[in-house]
Amino acid sequence: MTDENTATDGGLTATEQDVIDEIDEKNVDFLRLQFTDILGTVKNVSVPATQAEKAFTEGIYFDGSSIDGFVRIQESDMRLDPDPETFAVLPWRNGDSDGGAAARLICDVIDTSTGEPFSGDPRGVLKDAIARAEEMGYDVNMAPEPEFFLFEEDENGRATTITNDAGGYFDLAPKDLASDVRRDIIYGLESMGFDIEASHHEVAEGQHEINFTYDDALSTADNVATFRSVVRAIAAEHDLHATFMPKPIARINGSGMHTHISLFTEDGDNAFHDDDDEFNLSGTAKSFLAGVLEHAPAITAIANPTVNSYKRLVPGYEAPVYVAWSDRNRSALIRKPAARVPAASRIELRSPDPSCNPYLAFAAMIHAGLEGIENDMESDDPVRENIYEFDEAKREEYGITTLPSNLGEAVEAFENDETIQSAMGEHIAEKFVEAKTQEFEEYIVEVSEWELDRYLEKF
Repeated sequence: MTDENTATDGGLTATEQDVIDEIDEKNVDFLRLQFTDILGTVKNVSVPATQAEKAFTEGIYFDGSSIDGFVRIQESDMRLDPDPETFAVLPWRNGDSDGGAAARLICDVIDTSTGEPFSGDPRGVLKDAIARAEEMGYDVNMAPEPEFFLFEEDENGRATTITNDAGGYFDLAPKDLASDVRRDIIYGLESMGFDIEASHHEVAEGQHEINFTYDDALSTADNVATFRSVVRAIAAEHDLHATFMPKPIARINGSGMHTHISLFTEDGDNAFHDDDDEFNLSGTAKSFLAGVLEHAPAITAIANPTVNSYKRLVPGYEAPVYVAWSDRNRSALIRKPAARVPAASRIELRSPDPSCNPYLAFAAMIHAGLEGIENDMESDDPVRENIYEFDEAKREEYGITTLPSNLGEAVEAFENDETIQSAMGEHIAEKFVEAKTQEFEEYIVEVSEWELDRYLEKF
């Protein structure tokens, strides 16, 4: 008898053999071995399905120097080790007369010079955060809410910023013209093992949200990466362009990725719940929350990693900019959602956006929160008023600070925060700062259409 981690006679674990069998059953002819670079872009190496056993037993080698933020050319040999638990048949290329199906496996990246996990692999960074939590006796569960826009394409198939509907929050057809697109996306996600909770039209025209159930932190990060790929691919089948850009259209709501977090003990109890607390939050939850608030400016660099992210993080568009928490309103950075049962007690960090690398963003949140627990940090009282209506004097009275207002400030906060830098590891911290500093410097020397329209004929 074998279990999932025991090698069979062929050198495969039982789980790996199950994948081999499913490849045969579902007529899979190509495998996409996926991983993400430091910036969160999904990369893949495509191999014939006949190479599946070799991929599991030997790994697949590739040139790491060609991937942003990985290694220098003289240190380029890397290996992909596929995780059999992540096997899924891709829904947009099912078996038909043109050939078989394609499937994906998410991989860990191995440094061939040492045989150890590569320090620049974002998935490995999240695994380290999860291991820290486990050493403290906790399992981390997370549930993100990634929003996206659907835009029409022009006659050449290029993306426009013309929305394909005029719907608003929770609207139905005929205003919401994308219900069929969301339906097909949901079918595709479900075929890949997602458990979908709900989908709806969001506040802005052309903006949508599809929610999937919470899971352990690693599976959830994998799901976010998969989600973005599936949404884009199925939208393209409808001649639409899906984008997770945080603020593609000025003066309307941007797209966020509110992230719900909870810790569970080894006994399966929710470590964040306390029946006797006014807010049903335990001391553990409040310390975790305090840690996240303490490191919020540095987390922002990771969770809101583009110049465009900060066009969303402005008052007046439902995006949080004030470092505080609340059990009632959504103007605070962290919200304590209502929970009908103890298992549902959680906190919701509202600042992340869907352009972030989910592995790095989740790792930053986890490390910040765990530090709060280790140091027995105390959170301030929740702010139950609408912080958007506070003037500066009142914010100072409450001790409420703001998130960085641009990418440059966020990177500076990251460089000054040893905890979040350490969470990323030296390699990723260095490469991330290098890439984002360059991005911000390129941005600030550009001249926008807004500036031309306002000043060209005025001066």
